[in-house]
Amino acid sequence: MYDFRPDAAQAPAERYRELLGAADALTADEPDAVANMANVAALLWEFLPDLNWAGFYRIAPAKRENASELVLGPFVGRPACIRIPLGSGVCGAAAQSGATQLVADVNAFPGHIACDAASRSELVVPVLRDGQVIAVIDCDSPSPARFSQVDAEGIEALAALLATRI
Repeated sequence: MYDFRPDAAQAPAERYRELLGAADALTADEPDAVANMANVAALLWEFLPDLNWAGFYRIAPAKRENASELVLGPFVGRPACIRIPLGSGVCGAAAQSGATQLVADVNAFPGHIACDAASRSELVVPVLRDGQVIAVIDCDSPSPARFSQVDAEGIEALAALLATRI
């Protein structure tokens, strides 16, 4: 049994080092991408305070077109949008650009998709394999400006770790 419980008094950078170690321990020898995403979503929920959603969207074929879109993956939180076109909302922007999106106020983000009306800030980090976006890690908070550059760097390190494991 795994028991990964962070110390609430830890500095954010140390919390991310422990999160990365826990994610590495859980995913290192597991070839199933869904299992790995599910465990990492649970770790995000456990390690990061003040979240109302944490999880993955995966690049997948679109339902009706010869294109790709984001499709909901494992997550923790309220039910979410299932499909997001590339370029739409914060997740779609991260997937299309291949760049981290650190949004202090989601209501000021052009085209924001409100899956949960309680969300006020968002951090979305693309997962890249061989230079291509394969998924995004999405973290939402009910607090404005919840995420910092330390959070972005921590989730970017997690995305790099997971690139060959999901």
